[in-house]
Amino acid sequence: MTSISVIIITYNEEQNLERCLRSVQGIADEIVVVDSFSTDQTEAICRKYAVRFIQHAFGGYVEQKNWAMGQATCPYILSLDADEALSDELKNSILKVKENWTSDGYIFSRMTNYCGKWIRHGSWYPDYKLRLWDKRKGQWAGVKIHEKVELLAPFSTEVLKGDLLHYSYYSVSQHIAQANKFTDITAFEAFQKKKKASVLKILINPCWKFIRDYIVKMGFLDGYYGFVVCYISAFATYLKYAKLRQLYEKQRSA
Repeated sequence: MTSISVIIITYNEEQNLERCLRSVQGIADEIVVVDSFSTDQTEAICRKYAVRFIQHAFGGYVEQKNWAMGQATCPYILSLDADEALSDELKNSILKVKENWTSDGYIFSRMTNYCGKWIRHGSWYPDYKLRLWDKRKGQWAGVKIHEKVELLAPFSTEVLKGDLLHYSYYSVSQHIAQANKFTDITAFEAFQKKKKASVLKILINPCWKFIRDYIVKMGFLDGYYGFVVCYISAFATYLKYAKLRQLYEKQRSA
């Protein structure tokens, strides 16, 4: 049977971590938690489970997750965020993979819980993620908040049944604050790549984002919170371009 190391990076995740750890019981041959010096009960929660708890300074999501992968002793990796958990169906799918590993990596859909409501439409679902792979064939790559697992070519992947459950935002204000933080990052990345923010983009792109997510991708079927998710996502698109335009204005006036 295939041996799997579950890797999780944390910082002050007492609200979510235990749910995540419970969900991998019976799947994980090893659980490695790499913590960025939490000040809450994260470490104490880990001590309740068979976890290798390691503290390591955070140098970015890609860097931290790859460092965590380097601490794993099993040849196969299941990487989860602390605010994620395996559904029962996905857990059963992974157990079958353990008995017969046939691909280099495995992909599954991620379903997000927003303020207590499961979001099943719009651009948030299905949100396919490659999170289970042969560590000899791939590692984390990307920039800032857009990290993803990249496999070495040639490679094979397979989609598993079941959802990765993502417990994202517990309040609308938390979502808005995160959107503001992330658009600071994405605007600066676009600025470094010399991308432009025309008035036309600022006007049209947020509108199209909302129409696509809420109407074309049927976000309206998720009720009130479906509207909130689509609206804030569209507003985040506006913020990204508005902040990018401001960066160019600051450059010109410097």
